[in-house]
Amino acid sequence: MGAPGTRGSLPRVVAASLIGTTIEWYDYFLYGTAAALVFGKLFFPNTDPLTGTLLSFLTYAIGFAARPVGALVFGHFGDRIGRKRLLVVSLLLMGGSTTAIGLLPTYSSIGAAAPVLLTALRLVQGFALGGEWGGAVLLVSEHGDRRRRGFWASWPQGGAPAGNLLAAGVLSLMTSSLSDEAFLSWGWRVPFLLSAVLVAVGLWIRLAVEESPLFQQAVANRPTHEQPPLVGVLKYHWREVLVAMGARMAENISYYVMTTFVLTYAVSHAHFGKQSALNAVLIGSAIQFTLIPLFGALSDRVGRKPVYLTGAVGVGVWAFVFFGLVDTHSFTQLALAVTVGLVFHSAMYAPQAAFFSELFATRLRYSGASIGAQFASVAAGAPAPLIATALLKDYGSSTPIAVYVAIAAAITVLAVLCGRETRGQDLAEVEEQPQAEGAVVGKPAVA
Repeated sequence: MGAPGTRGSLPRVVAASLIGTTIEWYDYFLYGTAAALVFGKLFFPNTDPLTGTLLSFLTYAIGFAARPVGALVFGHFGDRIGRKRLLVVSLLLMGGSTTAIGLLPTYSSIGAAAPVLLTALRLVQGFALGGEWGGAVLLVSEHGDRRRRGFWASWPQGGAPAGNLLAAGVLSLMTSSLSDEAFLSWGWRVPFLLSAVLVAVGLWIRLAVEESPLFQQAVANRPTHEQPPLVGVLKYHWREVLVAMGARMAENISYYVMTTFVLTYAVSHAHFGKQSALNAVLIGSAIQFTLIPLFGALSDRVGRKPVYLTGAVGVGVWAFVFFGLVDTHSFTQLALAVTVGLVFHSAMYAPQAAFFSELFATRLRYSGASIGAQFASVAAGAPAPLIATALLKDYGSSTPIAVYVAIAAAITVLAVLCGRETRGQDLAEVEEQPQAEGAVVGKPAVA
């Protein structure tokens, strides 16, 4: 068996990973929320409102293009020099770029240079996040024991709804306390500048944790001439990478449609106020944060695949109900639509950390998990708000958007069914290569 962390160190590692991922996702989601609400007016003012939003979402999507690059770079060095060091670097990069966005001149001040600079900073955000996720979930997975790995590893996943909650909450506070003119003039900058304070806190906490004991074991047993992690992943774990990528499709697409695109849809199509749309996301994110560890614990009892499949099927069906509820123009129905959508999303997102960690060998785990997760995000989360906005513009109906989410759900169901059940897997026993021709990498040891 792998050497888990001590009882005292595991909660500390979980707390450090959760706080760090919350801050990183706050920075990342803050951009998405601002893109839906204000960036079209500030950086693309010479277009009609929906086209401005499309261009704004395009800069949002470009950040996803940098995530696979971040996965490759952070994965390589994370598998070579350690998880902890790379997590510190990712936090500094994300916080620095987000703070810089808060200081950025708009189109009215410097013209076309403004959206160019905005896009460049978004690329830095994407690069940093591409390395953050894998390191954070692996640090927890490799400290914990196999019996409750689903529960413990799900906590860093809680950073996504917590970050979204924080981003939407701060923007909601600003929009409710300022006039539209003041918010567009300077109020939107405050949440971005707040990132500098949050990063300082996260850095202080993250520096205090210990390196993964499994990684330290792997370093001690490392051969003198070792192939690059990327080569090992593509040679021995390419099937697992494809499973991870497919598993991400419904999870990623549904999330960005139901938390980012819904802000545009609710305001411009269903005629809700910005405050109401933000509050609906706030409610859904708060409930999702409480559900993620519960679904993680459930995956320890019944398996990763059953929980994941429930979420994928659920979100594919709910997509058709989702927009019908939003179109009722009732805030209660809007909040219900977002919340139920995020419940199904939680069933996929919660076991994902343990599931992906258990697919790859220790010396290749950071690279394998990051590549599987982040390369999928380019095809899934990156264009999701953009595609949804374009479908709405072309068809004037939400039905094609629901079909889009349902297709993603079908891909995820197929991918998860093709994967192996990993519950109870001893991470130290996951092999770097098949033991026999056609064998599955790794041997589940269900406890």
